[in-house]
Amino acid sequence: MNMKNFLKLHKNKILSGGLLFLAALMALTGLYVWNLEHKPELQIYFFDVGQGDSIFIEAKDGTQILIDGGPTNKILPLLGGVMPFYDHSIDVVILTHPHADHVSGLMEVLKRYNVEMIFESGASYHTAEAKEFESMVIEKNIKKIIIDRPVKLSFFKNAALNFLFPDKSFEGQVLKNVHDSALISELDFEGKKILFMSDAEKNLERYLLQKGALEDIDVLKVGHHGSKTSSTADFLKIVKPEYAVISASDRNRYGHPHPDVLSRLSAIGAQIFRTDINGTIILNINNGRLTLQKEK
Repeated sequence: MNMKNFLKLHKNKILSGGLLFLAALMALTGLYVWNLEHKPELQIYFFDVGQGDSIFIEAKDGTQILIDGGPTNKILPLLGGVMPFYDHSIDVVILTHPHADHVSGLMEVLKRYNVEMIFESGASYHTAEAKEFESMVIEKNIKKIIIDRPVKLSFFKNAALNFLFPDKSFEGQVLKNVHDSALISELDFEGKKILFMSDAEKNLERYLLQKGALEDIDVLKVGHHGSKTSSTADFLKIVKPEYAVISASDRNRYGHPHPDVLSRLSAIGAQIFRTDINGTIILNINNGRLTLQKEK
């Protein structure tokens, strides 16, 4: 939500709150305008949520997209640290697949924020977390969109979010490996391309390669936390990222990221950023220039 919408929403409070409230609001508005003028055209936060995924995209016009929510309520203070104080809504939430390390934090998000729409693959996963999330979506009457074909959507100026997979319906299906139904997307902003691979493994990578769905990109959100079963040499040879971001927890029991994956990324010259080492990673695009910065 931007400041203009906030002022509309709280018009009556402003009129009845007196000069003191108005003066404070004017000061905050001035600070907001200054921040907006100096804000990059696009920011993407690869949150350090531990062993899981959560990515927050914010355009300069205030449009916000949240991809996954990580495994716990740790997502709430992270969002609170980057969203404006007055903002209690998120435009788009994308659940790439219903494993706990992606969906559990989203349940906390739905409790705290008003979400306009949710994108999913539609695959079923019979866990308490997945069932509770779907119940909350229905209870809060959130618009749910199932991705079952490649589609390109524009949520803000100069941007296209390309949903590459699923390219068929998984709605209601219970799969042996739910990673094979993961929602894969690529954000193209002013010619800079960021590929979000969720927990895709080599089978899905191979399928996307065969379909010709992949291209040379700038930033890769590495699949499945850097698991050995992802980021194959054939896949990396096609996407050729300049930067690779891995989301995993420090000293996790899975051994993520696997040394073989790190070697394959290094072999193609990718600069590697890791949430377990660097904390939250912030990607900025401004005036056609892409930069990444580390929390630590």
